[in-house]
Amino acid sequence: MAKYAIFFTLKGETIARAMDHPSDRAAVVSTAAEAAGARLDAYYWMFGDHDGFVIVDAPDSASVAAISLAVSSTGAFAHLSTHELIEAGDVNAILARAKELTSSYTPPGA
Repeated sequence: MAKYAIFFTLKGETIARAMDHPSDRAAVVSTAAEAAGARLDAYYWMFGDHDGFVIVDAPDSASVAAISLAVSSTGAFAHLSTHELIEAGDVNAILARAKELTSSYTPPGA
């Protein structure tokens, strides 16, 4: 299974509801991930442009897209962005493949 990071920014009213009605959001996210055939790997809150992010192990990008769309449809989020994560050990093979492809790509205006 591939790993995906989903960064989120909550709306102000969502934060207000969470303050009034605290809950175990990691458990909720884990249940949603499992319903899509995925598994919650990590759930973090953070400072900065995003309020937090989760890492899920998912069988494919369609499963993660379904999770993101389902969560987004609640209206609780101001922003979601989903990114597939690449293992550091896989980068050299990707670079070698990219090098092979450079001979078949012509930049604009060339």
